[in-house]
Amino acid sequence: MGILSDSDIKDHIKEGKLYIEPFLEKNLTPNGYDLTIEEIFIPELNEKVCEGVACVSAMRWFLVSTKEYIKLGGEITAQLWIRTSYARSGILSSFGKVDAGFEGNLTLSAFNASDHPVEIKVMDTFAQMIFERMESLPEKLYEERSGNYMGQKGVTLEKNDH
Repeated sequence: MGILSDSDIKDHIKEGKLYIEPFLEKNLTPNGYDLTIEEIFIPELNEKVCEGVACVSAMRWFLVSTKEYIKLGGEITAQLWIRTSYARSGILSSFGKVDAGFEGNLTLSAFNASDHPVEIKVMDTFAQMIFERMESLPEKLYEERSGNYMGQKGVTLEKNDH
């Protein structure tokens, strides 16, 4: 088990064990890949922003979807971390682990905890994805366990599976 380096990520893409589309070399970091904002959704206002800038008021929840469509192979899982530039602006986010076998755009939940509006730019990088190689293949991949968000595109709100 271990974290994939930039060269490991490129190798895994070449070998078909990992898929990132579009893949931009400039988004590659020494130990991950920066994910780009495709869409911003502010539920309280029912406002969707797909170009330009969304101004998120203080103390307001919002969601972003990634431009990148991700496919994780059976031996790869991933962690998500908010970019520090957003954290330093007062944006808080709690991300889950991306399961082995997941495929789709990611929807990321965030909250402006500052006392002032924060501008969130479409096409800016918002989170870093850190890929981890598992020691063995899982018995069942994401799609077989729940697969609720398999193949999702754009901001996808909660899907109840119970």
